[in-house]
Amino acid sequence: MEGVGGDGPPIAVAALNQRRHEVSKLLQYYLDKSTPHTLYRWIGTLAVLCVYALRVYYLQGFYIVTYGLGIYILNLLIGFLSPLVDPELEPTDDGPVLPTKGSDEFKPFIRRLPEFKFWYTITKAFCIAVVMTFVSMFDVPVFWPILLFYWLVLFALTMRRQISHMIKYKYLPFNIGKQQTYKGKKPASSVSSPRAN
Repeated sequence: MEGVGGDGPPIAVAALNQRRHEVSKLLQYYLDKSTPHTLYRWIGTLAVLCVYALRVYYLQGFYIVTYGLGIYILNLLIGFLSPLVDPELEPTDDGPVLPTKGSDEFKPFIRRLPEFKFWYTITKAFCIAVVMTFVSMFDVPVFWPILLFYWLVLFALTMRRQISHMIKYKYLPFNIGKQQTYKGKKPASSVSSPRAN
């Protein structure tokens, strides 16, 4: 009688793992397809943000969830605006990683947190926050103006520090077009003759 009923749970666990793996592959497939569509991805995130904001507004609660979400997004923003290798913390033997003079070679800004991961993490955070608004345990009564004021002060101090770091090491966290230098008029190696009509 040892074999009776012994195969049920392992088969169920294997089937559950297989289904989870299939869902994970499907999610990864759609994430890979969405990679080049930056504008549409951010529009979708904005839609999720609006759903969350409307839900919090109509429920008049979940301010502590909103505050935690704001702190988390601020942390992600710092990673998005920071270089991969901070010249202040990790000096290299070759000198600073970011160009400091006009004669230095142009090196594109490489973020510590890439745009796609930034988008994906923020979208996931908003989705989790929307789900949390359906659980009454997270609706902790707080005086929200104090949380808002504290978050604004924290945001201002953090951005001030980040902007001073950008000014000190002379970098912009955004690539604005292709960086080119003018090298003068190119010599004409072959002159094409004009065609007669």
